[in-house]
Amino acid sequence: MGLNVESRPSDSPYIERVWRSSSHDIAQMTSIATAHCELVVWAHRGQVSVAVRGPETAASPAPVPEYATFFGITFSLSVSMPHLPSGRLVDGAVEIPGATRRSFWLKGSTWHLPGYDNAEAFVRRMVREGVVDCDPIVATVLRGAAPDVSERTVQRRFMAATGLTRGAAQRISRARQAAILIQEGTPVSDVIHRLGYFDQPHLARSLTRYVGRTATQLSVRHPDEPLSLLYKT
Repeated sequence: MGLNVESRPSDSPYIERVWRSSSHDIAQMTSIATAHCELVVWAHRGQVSVAVRGPETAASPAPVPEYATFFGITFSLSVSMPHLPSGRLVDGAVEIPGATRRSFWLKGSTWHLPGYDNAEAFVRRMVREGVVDCDPIVATVLRGAAPDVSERTVQRRFMAATGLTRGAAQRISRARQAAILIQEGTPVSDVIHRLGYFDQPHLARSLTRYVGRTATQLSVRHPDEPLSLLYKT
């Protein structure tokens, strides 16, 4: 009963995470904030749909079709789709037309539906055909290195690649990390200290905005409304 989610990391520099899930006897979940774009495929009552989802700047309720299956490729933060402007995707999605049980239409070509075990091969083709692009400056910053450009250039490139400011992406990531730590039983005081929050009200505001839960609610093992994918990086 609920939303069953399985995910795995990837050795591709273009992929943050690969995941799949299925829904049973559930009508709604909380979609938590994320700085990443992702390609999502879902099937419900024989109908297959494909969409590119953009970053989400706040937690929000999301309907879940009953007895549906989902598959997703979450792209690395430095990866974008040049034919889909990042600003258009923030807090939104673009549905890909022509989806069938085997294929869909993307940027002038037919593509076989990707799966949990062949996501890397699918993304390699996306790279070859220029469907996705990786900004090397953003990738360098995310590795913790200092690129040989000005901070203004970094901010401009970050916004172009993600649709978000660098600060917004960092705040979203920190809130997700805090949620994971609290779910694991880490005391709130330790979470505040470890992740650099000013105090407990600062943490509470961040969790409420980006995760849609209080620290107390996150400690409940089986909430009535599940969260979207949370994972350790």
